Amino acid sequence: MTDEEIDPLLDKLDATQKVRLLTGASTWRTYPEPAVGLRALTLSDGPAGVRGETWDERETSLVLPSPTALAASWDERLLTDLGALLASEARRKGVDVLLAPTLNLHRSPLGGRHFECFSEDPLLTGRTGAALIQGIQSGGVAATAKHFVANDAETDRLSVDVHMDEQTLHEVYLAPFEAAVEAGVWAVMSAYNSVDGTTMSASPLLEHPLKSDWAFEGPVVSDWGGVRTLLGTARSAQDLAMPGPEGPWAAGLLIALEQGLVSADAVDDKVRRLLRLARRVGALGSPRLVWRPAVAPAAQRALLRRAVAAGSVLLRNEGRLLPLDPAGLRSVAVIGPHATAVRIQGGGSAEVFPQSVVTPLAGIREALGGEATVTYRPGLPPSPRPRPLNRDWSRDPRSGEPGVLVRLLDADGAELHAEHRLSGRIVEPSVTVEGAACVEIRALVRPAVGGVWTWAVGGWGAISLSVDGREVLAGSFPLDSDDPTRVHVAPPEHCAQVELAAGEEVEVVARRSLAPRSGVATILAAAPPAGDAASALNEAVAAARAADVAVVVVGTTEQSESEGHDREHLGLPEGQDALVKAVVRANPRTVVVVNAGGPVALPWHTRVPALLLAWFPGQEAGGGLADVLFGRAEPGGRLPTTWGAAQADVPVLETRPGPDGQLHYEEGLHIGYRAWLRAGTEPAYWFGHGLGYTGWEYEELTAPGAVRAGEPFEVRVRVRNSGRRRGREVVQVYLARSGSAVERPVRRLIGYAAVEAAPGESAVAVVRVSGRALAHWSAERHGWETEAGNFTLLGGRSAGDLPLAATVTAATAPPVSGTSAKEGTDRDGERSPLML
Repeated sequence: MTDEEIDPLLDKLDATQKVRLLTGASTWRTYPEPAVGLRALTLSDGPAGVRGETWDERETSLVLPSPTALAASWDERLLTDLGALLASEARRKGVDVLLAPTLNLHRSPLGGRHFECFSEDPLLTGRTGAALIQGIQSGGVAATAKHFVANDAETDRLSVDVHMDEQTLHEVYLAPFEAAVEAGVWAVMSAYNSVDGTTMSASPLLEHPLKSDWAFEGPVVSDWGGVRTLLGTARSAQDLAMPGPEGPWAAGLLIALEQGLVSADAVDDKVRRLLRLARRVGALGSPRLVWRPAVAPAAQRALLRRAVAAGSVLLRNEGRLLPLDPAGLRSVAVIGPHATAVRIQGGGSAEVFPQSVVTPLAGIREALGGEATVTYRPGLPPSPRPRPLNRDWSRDPRSGEPGVLVRLLDADGAELHAEHRLSGRIVEPSVTVEGAACVEIRALVRPAVGGVWTWAVGGWGAISLSVDGREVLAGSFPLDSDDPTRVHVAPPEHCAQVELAAGEEVEVVARRSLAPRSGVATILAAAPPAGDAASALNEAVAAARAADVAVVVVGTTEQSESEGHDREHLGLPEGQDALVKAVVRANPRTVVVVNAGGPVALPWHTRVPALLLAWFPGQEAGGGLADVLFGRAEPGGRLPTTWGAAQADVPVLETRPGPDGQLHYEEGLHIGYRAWLRAGTEPAYWFGHGLGYTGWEYEELTAPGAVRAGEPFEVRVRVRNSGRRRGREVVQVYLARSGSAVERPVRRLIGYAAVEAAPGESAVAVVRVSGRALAHWSAERHGWETEAGNFTLLGGRSAGDLPLAATVTAATAPPVSGTSAKEGTDRDGERSPLML
């Protein structure tokens, strides 16, 4: 069906039918319309996996590495393959529209949702997002570019009013979304926040530049609950209000249309865009496609494992400690709670449930195959934060099966529904039952250790907790937020302490009342008695001292890094810094693995010989990590965001709006490495940095001597593998211009390409540069302009290591012959490059 065939369908719909289509039918579905052969569209969260319509741990999904880890690969072919895998998962779960990718930027390292975003750089973000989009949509599933625009932090995200200058908006924050539209993205999601005083679901930016200037053809879907008013949003280029069936448009749009407060043309355009999306995903005039797996499960897991290695960033490798030689190892000490409780994904609305997880400890043991002794020590006492009950330490009192019993009760306490679940974290029961007034979680727990346990119940309203028939917690906790994640996914927990005897089974019952708009999410969690921190540390130190090599896995927690709140600081939680320092003192052959979604402070980073950043690596974490540690795969990652050694050094930090609700991006164009360059300070690790298992010499950079304004061109960089094994290098090209009449970064990334070569071989990276790379946004004339004159091209391995330079002249005359520069040319281009 073509676009020309869509308009006649509009004539078959009356005003009531049209308006009905523009609000969701439920949390995850739109309305069908038999009159035009339209079935319901199913939408799903999913940057790191496809959850589907239900939030049920029994409905498992493949879990990819976090988006930041994917961006760290600087590998668009891999991203396209992973996008196709997401499409296959979506089809398996009956999903038509995947709410990914997230194209917001790493403006401040304190941003709580960094793991779900790609990078601090608009070019890397745009290219990574475009590759993922193309992979997803190759499978007939719509990708959704979100959150348009400037939703770069979590603090007061529903109400914050972001202010920035026009040049910064277009050159930095809109740029990744423009790249997504150029890649053909089928849907865009508007953000919760406001920009320059207008909420994004009513923003003029939805029309200009998104639809009119960029020619975006699809619908703009709201973030969940993001349409909060009627006329402002309905008159704007917002198209679909989710979720439903309630909402401002459901209640008033038809009346507004009939009264002439909203034009019929505006409504028709919204419906037309929704029908266009439906046609693209096969939901208009054609039967639903039968899903058939395109890739065998073993191949899916192999791709995810390869992605772990591809995104792992080797920050430091003194003395070439890595890769480890399994044949030369007799004993390995694996240390840190994250080695067995690895964070594979970030917390919040994007969370999915894996069928299985390979932990770092399991991956290392499998890789060594019993040839070396592997000793594990946590190094820290158990966390005092309660964690949800799971199959390992609770059972259903009705069936006796591992897990918990969940019941829905009426106002008199009568059972309306019961089900066996695998976790004490119940975001939603599997059914909705009319008359339900209470959610109950009931479990039998046999404590492994005796002492004072901390129990927690999460939820809103009237909450109670009893242990073996004794009520230990009761109270009323009214709803205090309208943030969907806090209300429906991660409600606050309320705690009580109970002394329990080791090995004696107790029955635990948690209840929370239900009320309109307060969700149904209920959590039953527990933490064992506080352990002996000194003993745990001493045991880890002893294991490290006795081993040939120590591997310490440290990382963030859901409390420190998750959707819904920004981070309070960049420090690792719960004594992990002290653990690293103690282990390194005990064994100089120590590898530290960082399991985090965004930058963390590394006060010890110069003391450790090998430092590997694993991000949130997805379900195949341990296998991919072991491949890197033992040299089966090279660490392919390069930093997508700059890492400072200490929080105090970071030039752009603020994520909190002022008393007036406004957050001013006063740094303008200068975020990430650009801010560090302007400040003249050195981070711990520059954007683009990452080591492999071989060395590279940068030999020559060639480029055109002049180019027309707006004309794309190529930069060629010759590199030579100076090491002893085959490797991959990501060659990066940056642009600088001294004496510019307009505001510019000191330098910025304008292109990159990866090459591979065997030892001693040379390779030429062909970096294709966009015709807009030399341009700037003019706030005076509201468009792109190019300054005439000389620009400096810088080539190298990171934003801080650029040994090659050449000059290109922006001109209106035809291009002239190229110039090139050999290694040793001034990296800032202050003296002319050697002409060849």
